[in-house]
Amino acid sequence: MGWLADESGLDRTPANFVPLTPLSHLARAADLFADRTALVYGGTRRSYGEYHARVSRLASALVARGVRPGEVVATILPNVPAQAEAHFGVPAAGAVLNTINTRLDADTVGHILDHGQARVVLVDTAFLPLAEAAVAAMEGPAPAIVEVADTEAGIAPSGRYPEYEALLAAGDPGAPWILPGDEWESLALNYTSGTTGRPKGVVYHHRGAYLTTMGTVVSWRMVLHPVYLTIVPLFHCNGWCHVWLMPLVGGTLVCCRDITAKAIYAAIADERVSHFAGAPIVLNALIHAKPEDRRAFDHVVEVITAGAPPPAATLAAIEPLGFNVTQVYGLTETFGPTTECLWRAEWDDLPTEERAAIKARTGVAMPMMEDITVHDDAGRPVPRDDATTGEIAIRGNSVMKGYYRNPEATAEAFRGGWFRSGDIAFQHKDGYIRITDRAKDIIISGGENVSSVEVEGALMHHPAVMLCAVVARPDEKWGEVPCAFVELKEGQDVSEAELIAFARARLAGFKTPKHVVFCDLPKTATGKVQKFELRARARAMPSG
Repeated sequence: MGWLADESGLDRTPANFVPLTPLSHLARAADLFADRTALVYGGTRRSYGEYHARVSRLASALVARGVRPGEVVATILPNVPAQAEAHFGVPAAGAVLNTINTRLDADTVGHILDHGQARVVLVDTAFLPLAEAAVAAMEGPAPAIVEVADTEAGIAPSGRYPEYEALLAAGDPGAPWILPGDEWESLALNYTSGTTGRPKGVVYHHRGAYLTTMGTVVSWRMVLHPVYLTIVPLFHCNGWCHVWLMPLVGGTLVCCRDITAKAIYAAIADERVSHFAGAPIVLNALIHAKPEDRRAFDHVVEVITAGAPPPAATLAAIEPLGFNVTQVYGLTETFGPTTECLWRAEWDDLPTEERAAIKARTGVAMPMMEDITVHDDAGRPVPRDDATTGEIAIRGNSVMKGYYRNPEATAEAFRGGWFRSGDIAFQHKDGYIRITDRAKDIIISGGENVSSVEVEGALMHHPAVMLCAVVARPDEKWGEVPCAFVELKEGQDVSEAELIAFARARLAGFKTPKHVVFCDLPKTATGKVQKFELRARARAMPSG
């Protein structure tokens, strides 16, 4: 179907078919925008020519160290230049990039290094203790550690490991890149937050990342030479693919190590930042910033937000400050955002409250996606009636290859020819999706996914705890925080502070409960805890 009667001689050749890869964006930018500023971090400013040369040095140095195509190179880095360079330099060596969440505990990081079989790991000096503890927890061969010292932040190298700048100095700035022979080749390995057990390894392909960069340019209405501030951690879905996007439009990447309202306002004022992305917690920080942390600016900053549905009140408060916010939605499995709350001109003159309510919608499919809809339990689209809920189902080129070394989970995620998100939503009459709840009781705190099951498991280790249930409690700063409802064993006693400290010793900080309520847990006749009641109680609790 769709073929001409005689297709002889109409073959794919190097002249008419090149595998799609985001690496091509930087190669092009180094030629077209060689002298333009590609990257800014404190006093560091690098042109596209310099950026490309450093990426080439990194790629060739990794090859010289024995990294072979298809092998994994990991990073444990904040949003510093080395993390941006690794996004191009690791795949330019033919390797697969694994950016690891710096907020995870050592046991989980060790599992990721083991499962991904990383050969090398680039580690910020501040996170060397985490990396060392993770390596000690590994069962398989340990990766070689390369230390990345952040001199801009005043952090001196430890001297215990080979240093990143020395690695680059040994590389060749003119070395050819190892480009994919097939756009389906693996580009990156990203691990989920482990909301149902151990994190799963999500495999990205070059094609999906390339198309995500193209689609984002359209959705974000970008023109040439934007200035983008890295608020989204580059270990989250590779920064939503934005680091790969910037060279496409000759943009400037402004690195931000410590995400504070003061740093964001300063970057907007000093570097004329035009775009950034982040969770609603970032918007709240800007709204409630102290007067001394604010800086004046005279342009509108385009912002996309995701991680949790932003309250309409937050959206209403942020706009007058000079920010135009668009809500997006996506998952690790979809290269980051795949829907946008596409704005319509007929909404411009609505009252502020109504405009904010519309902006809080999850939205419609972005250009690189084939279809995003809501399905019932039988896999059929639900009516677009503003009420009937189902599961968000996704189909398109910016969906993962699958879960690494987990074919069963991959098959389940792709059941029926769609990616099953696990997120519950309904569709408005105009097709716009709106999330109503999250499956599997995921808590989203400051943009980080927290598994209630994992937190409950940690608390259940305490000798005084008989039973516990963890739900989300609304929080002005973090959006949501874990709240634990605990039933104690008869004759046992423990304080809220003691239980929180007990959990903190076993969990990452963002996963630790911020509140503990001692009570008899509401249960069904079969003994299942009725979490909907606990959620209602958590929402009704006084703030603070």
